[in-house]
Amino acid sequence: MLLRNLCSDEITQLENQGCWAEAWETVRVVDHFNPHRIQRVRFYGAVELGDFSADIEVEAGVRRACGIYDSTIQDCRIADNVRIADVGELVRYTIETGAVLQKVDSLIVVGDSTFGNGIEIDVLNEGGGRTMRIFDRLSAQLAYCLVHYRHDSEMVACIEAMITDYCLERQSSRGVIGSSARIERCGVLRNVRVGPFAEIRGAVELANGTLASVEADPVRIGSGVIARDFIVQSGSHISDGVMLTHTFVGQGVRLGKQFSAEHSAFFANCEGYHGEALSVLAGPYTVTHHKSTLLIAAQFSFFNAGSNSNQSNHMYKLGPLHQGILERGAKTGSGSYLLWPCRVGAFTAVIGKHAANFDASELPFSYIDVQDGKTFITPAMNLFTVGTKRDSSKWPQRDRRKDAEKHDRIHFDLFNPYIMGRVLRGIDLLDQLVQNTPREHEIVKVKGLHIKRLLLKTCRKYYEIAVQVAIGQALAVKLEAAPHDSWRAVRDELAIETGSNLEEWIDICGLLAPQSRMQELLVALRSGEITDLEKLDDRFADLYRAYDNSNWSWIVALIEKRLGISWNGMENEQVKQLIQQWRDQAIKLNKMILMDAEKEFDVNSRIGYGVDGNRETIDADFTAVRGTFAENSFVWQLKKENTEIAARADALLERLKNLSP
Repeated sequence: MLLRNLCSDEITQLENQGCWAEAWETVRVVDHFNPHRIQRVRFYGAVELGDFSADIEVEAGVRRACGIYDSTIQDCRIADNVRIADVGELVRYTIETGAVLQKVDSLIVVGDSTFGNGIEIDVLNEGGGRTMRIFDRLSAQLAYCLVHYRHDSEMVACIEAMITDYCLERQSSRGVIGSSARIERCGVLRNVRVGPFAEIRGAVELANGTLASVEADPVRIGSGVIARDFIVQSGSHISDGVMLTHTFVGQGVRLGKQFSAEHSAFFANCEGYHGEALSVLAGPYTVTHHKSTLLIAAQFSFFNAGSNSNQSNHMYKLGPLHQGILERGAKTGSGSYLLWPCRVGAFTAVIGKHAANFDASELPFSYIDVQDGKTFITPAMNLFTVGTKRDSSKWPQRDRRKDAEKHDRIHFDLFNPYIMGRVLRGIDLLDQLVQNTPREHEIVKVKGLHIKRLLLKTCRKYYEIAVQVAIGQALAVKLEAAPHDSWRAVRDELAIETGSNLEEWIDICGLLAPQSRMQELLVALRSGEITDLEKLDDRFADLYRAYDNSNWSWIVALIEKRLGISWNGMENEQVKQLIQQWRDQAIKLNKMILMDAEKEFDVNSRIGYGVDGNRETIDADFTAVRGTFAENSFVWQLKKENTEIAARADALLERLKNLSP
């Protein structure tokens, strides 16, 4: 904006309104400056003032005059239509158009600051060794690389150099309060950068951090919050006495109710209330809601912590060096305890207190509990629980991110190649145990876990259901999108040009990809092909977009392995058999889930209802509150899904029957 010096009449008027300046010649204003709305203000250093002639909404339905009142301003640039009132110290800030600052003790920048960008945090391993630097564009995928590939020192050094360059770009001796931001009733804000449309109301202290707010998805900081050395990305809400130190908060996160975190990172759509986190790498959709719950030195994603869930990472030998991995979809029951190191497989529920170290990563969809002080696992039993089905469908619907730029790439498919690869390994493991375990042994021990021998074949059959459903689901989608009249034309369209390979997949903190593709990315980093964070982010985006094609390649390889024939030699009848298996097994699986859901409506579920009545009153009270099994929306949707599966399968089978060779 074009600026000029104050004229003598304006200076006189300002002084008559209780204003004072260390040197009036260093206070510069726009040509159409209105001095009437500058009252009882002290100016130090170079100050630039815009036009304050408008009124502004400070609360819904409450408007106040723009201007500066009862405040001290030093070395600031203040744009048009800003309201600043009762600010004890406002030092070295640019205040953008439409911002409101009221009743703030101190808002100050000291020295050159990167505003939290570049802060080092020790995640996963409290004792260090997996240190990563946070910044306001950090993604879950980049964090995964920095934390888990420390052995690739050349690659890590390349990323670190990019982060250093980025942080230097963010460094400044002046902070910014973005357009239309609101900061009210706060204590001390020191070296904090505030994005557009952010709301900070009642915070006690914010120090050395960035609120990367955007108009489409503002950041909100509420009462009693204390945060030091932090980054908060768009759409996140933090309130009710939360305490953060050396912490990263991704997009769409909710933290509240006295939750505390230190040296932790929370990515998209996480929730933390009441409890505590220390050295946690919380991938997307990590949720902890209860008091007395501690998450420490572990990686989680799509995780739900039961009340009073705790872990230990310290054996009182060389320090707190141990760590745990709970793969996507895992959950812990109330009062659970885990002694690190441990690894819990995908979509596995952990019940009870476990003093043993174990690795259950090859046995997903399991139950892990304690029997006679020993850790027991029941493989595959979580496949047909209503909770697993409900979780897998709810996550896409609960994505709170409204920012057009979503930093974390997230795949939601339940039967994806990463998990199904673990299922196949689980089948192989169970087969080996069946072959190698004498009949007289009631219990089998593997990787710190105990399994009842009589369950081995049954659990293997459950895994087989998942494999057939995964194949059929992918095949049905591809066949429906290939409208040809001959089987040869359909087969040729669905062929994989580069050949198929049943390779290992990895879960890159929410993004699913073949391990070979990830290795290509790492090579590109080491070679200098990827030169900055933007290009690296583009490569993660490429991996995300390639999922459908990569998934189909993996499914083709799985079909070829199971049938012992290449896709190019696949016959119509063989594909029809796969579709029939999908129809039968998918419907069977859903019926098993419905049986599990029906338990929520049995006699035991009605305990506590109709407290003053007979059985008829109990049933009536239960129905009034919970409804009936048949009318339940989840049950209704699952039955509808079965009908749709049958209709889709029958239509495909009819079409395949009528295809020419």
